[in-house]
Amino acid sequence: MMRRIPRGVRVPVPLCAVAVAAVWAVVGERDLPVWWWPVPLVLGWAGALLSGADLIARRLPDTLTLPAYPVVAVLLAVAALGAGDAGPLARAAAGAALWAGGYAAVRLLAPAALGGGDVKLAGSLGALTAATSWSGWVLAVLAASVVTAVLAVPARLRGVRELPHGPAMLAASWLVVLHPPG
Repeated sequence: MMRRIPRGVRVPVPLCAVAVAAVWAVVGERDLPVWWWPVPLVLGWAGALLSGADLIARRLPDTLTLPAYPVVAVLLAVAALGAGDAGPLARAAAGAALWAGGYAAVRLLAPAALGGGDVKLAGSLGALTAATSWSGWVLAVLAASVVTAVLAVPARLRGVRELPHGPAMLAASWLVVLHPPG
């Protein structure tokens, strides 16, 4: 699928399949409410594809990051209906604006620090993580930044100048959404 999109990326199918199976197995072992299950399952699937693309091609394709916004909106709306609580939806909207806005500001001030795909991905991940709680949102934002910074040190020592940030964003967010709101 990934190589058929414009400017496609050849992400190895077996690698993605194993990654998706692993994250879905973890979700299956968690005691999550049924209304929340689609959130970590879909994020796990998308995270495998996006992480693979970012690691291989150093970019997050618009074909996946932009459609994530309506998908996240539907996932969170269904979760809100299932939980009988619309409160997390307002937090999700604010979390999306804050994470994407913060990354857009960083991109504007220091373009080499973040790619455009990271900014686009930040909005949907901000919505998902803020829907769980504000502390979950803060944890995801900080963990993604810290993991990337820690990995950048040995990478720079080996001469690697560009380190993809998407996998850290996705992993931190997925770990946060394993804890449903409420």
